[in-house]
This record gives sequence, structure tokens and C-alpha cells, in this order.
Amino acid sequence: MIVLAGLTVLFTYPTARSPNILGGRSHVRWRRVAVRGPSMSPALHDGDVVLVRFGASAQAGDVVLVRWAARPGQLSVKRAVRAVDDGWWVHGDNPFGSTDSRHLGPARVVAVVRLRLWPRPGRIRAGR
Repeated sequence: MIVLAGLTVLFTYPTARSPNILGGRSHVRWRRVAVRGPSMSPALHDGDVVLVRFGASAQAGDVVLVRWAARPGQLSVKRAVRAVDDGWWVHGDNPFGSTDSRHLGPARVVAVVRLRLWPRPGRIRAGR
């Protein structure tokens, strides 16, 4: 489990083939991730569990798992706004409770969030 800056990302089944999301490749492409913090409210809430796909291509409007050059140990769940030269410009859906590209600059997309698994299974609603 990684706990940083009000965001906790929990990988629920670590294995010898688990991806090194701070760099490197792996054969594991899908993971469950527990979201912590208010930055993606109302689309995602503290405690939601989502399914992410590593290696998927992000598109504007996708909810993504990102890493920041300024904070290499921090993972964040944000919404992709637009591709830029150095990665992706991303925002939290809650502008009053989010540290995002407005503060940290472009982020590198590590995985794309595909579905919410818990507590309300289904697709994640579109951005604001």
C-alpha cells in the first residue's frame, strides 16, 4: 500500500509478476486500486475500488492513474484533460480538493481506470 498526500493506492494482489509502477514493465495488466481522498468527487469517492488497465492508451476525459515528475513516489487518480509534450495535463473533478497539473505540471499516465468495482459497480461518469 502506498499512502501519500491524502491519496492511498492499494494494490490488492501483489505477486512476483506485479508491475513496478514507478518504472519498468510487467505482464500484469489489470489491477484493483482503492481510491483515497476527495479529489475525484463526485465521480469517485474515498474508499471506492476501481479496476485499472496498465499499458492502455489514455484519451481526453479518461480517469487515469498518474505519476508526477515533481513527486516520483506519489500516485494519483485524476481525469486526463489533454496530451502535452511532457505527458498529460490532468485535473481532479473536485477543484477545491485536488492537487493536479495546475500545481504540479504534466503527469505521466501509468494506467487507465476502466470500471468502478465497489461500492457501485459500473462505468465512471464523464467529467464535468
